[in-house]
Amino acid sequence: MNLMATVAVFLIVIYFQGFRVDLPIKSARYRGQYSSYPIKLFYTSNIPIISSLPSSLTSTSCPRFCPSKFAGNVFVNLIGTWAESGYQRYPIGGLCYYLSPPETIGHIITDPIHAIIYIIFMLGSCAFLSKTWIDVSGSSAKDVARQLRDQQMLMRGHREKSMVHELNRYIPTAAAFGGLCIGALSVLADFLGAIGSGTGILLAVTIIYQYFEIFVKEQSEMGGMSTLFF
Repeated sequence: MNLMATVAVFLIVIYFQGFRVDLPIKSARYRGQYSSYPIKLFYTSNIPIISSLPSSLTSTSCPRFCPSKFAGNVFVNLIGTWAESGYQRYPIGGLCYYLSPPETIGHIITDPIHAIIYIIFMLGSCAFLSKTWIDVSGSSAKDVARQLRDQQMLMRGHREKSMVHELNRYIPTAAAFGGLCIGALSVLADFLGAIGSGTGILLAVTIIYQYFEIFVKEQSEMGGMSTLFF
C-alpha cells in the first residue's frame, strides 16, 4: 500500500510538471524571429517544499532539547508534549503536534482539528513562500521583463512598457497556485502513507525532473536523442 501510494504521488507530480503557459515573444532586432517564454505551474520549482521542513524538524528535534524534566514547564508544554515508544518520542500535544502530519487515516478521523490545522499550515506556508520567493530570487514580472529587454525580446502584441503588466497576470498566480499545489500534494502523500514523507518525495521528484529536463535540453542542442546511440 505504501509503495503504491509513493508511485501514485510520483506520477501525479510528473503530470503536473507539464502544466505551463507559453507566452509568445519576438525579437525586437530581427523580423520574423519568434519564440515563447514558458511559465510553469511549478514556477518556483521545489522552493515551497522547503517551507514544510520546519513542521517535521520541530516534531523530531524538539524532544532532544526539551527533556522530560521540563515537562511541567508552561512554555515547553506550549511547544509540545511527547510520549515515548521504545527509543523514539512522538508529539501528542502542543505546537509540534499540530504542525506534524497525522500518522494514519484513523488519526484524521479521531482528531480532525489536527488534520485541518496541518492542511492550512502546509497550503498557506507553501503558497506564501512561493509568492515571496519570486521577489527575492529575481524571477518576478519586473525581473523577467528586464531580462527580455536585455535580450531585445518583446511580447507579441504588447509594447515594451506593457510587458510588466502582462507578466503580472501570470507569474504571481503561477507562483502562488503552484505553491498551493505543492503543499496539497505533500499533504496527500502524508495522508496516503507514502514511503518516507510527502516533503521528501516531492523534493526527490522535482530534483529528478529538473535533471531530466536538463538532459533533454542538452540532447536537443547536440542534435537529438540519436546522439546517445551513434
